[in-house]
Amino acid sequence: MTPPAHPDSPLAGTAASGTERRPRPEIRATVACVIQRGGRFLMVEEDRGGPCTVFNQPAGHIEAGEGPLAAVRREVAEETAWEVTLDGYLGLYVFELNGLTFHSHGFIASPARFLDTPLDDDIHAAHWLTPDALKALDAAGRLRSPRVLPRMEDARSGRLFPLDVIHEG
Repeated sequence: MTPPAHPDSPLAGTAASGTERRPRPEIRATVACVIQRGGRFLMVEEDRGGPCTVFNQPAGHIEAGEGPLAAVRREVAEETAWEVTLDGYLGLYVFELNGLTFHSHGFIASPARFLDTPLDDDIHAAHWLTPDALKALDAAGRLRSPRVLPRMEDARSGRLFPLDVIHEG
C-alpha cells in the first residue's frame, strides 16, 4: 500500500494519495501595518470603485519571493510615502471577505522618515486619524477591512510579539 502524501506535496488530495480530491482554498497572504504618532494612526484613503472612498491601514499582498517583513516595508512606502521602523508583530489575522480567505500579518511601526514620493495610483491620500475618527468611519461603513479596528486595538493594548518570530530567507 502506498503511504499518504505529505500535506504539502503536489500529490496531496489526489487519487495517488489515497484520498478524494477536494478543492484547496485560495489563501491571500497579506500584510498590514499600524503606525501611530501622537495619538493618531496613519491611514490610507483609497478609491475601491464604490460611492465613497474607504480607509485602511497601509496594507497589501505579499509578492512572489517576498517575505512579510519586506512586504510591509514596501507597502507602507508605496501607499504612504513613509519609511518606518518596525517595532513588533501583532500576529496573524485570518478572516474571510467577499468569499476570499485572507491570512494577514499585522505589524506595528513607528514613522522614521517622510520620503516625499508619489503614492500608489489608487491611494487618494494618507491621513493621521484619531481612534474616534476611525470609529466614526467604521460606523459609516468606510473601513476597507474588518480588521482595521482590531489591529488598532491590539496595537494600543501593547500586545505584540518580537519580529524574530518571523523567519525569512
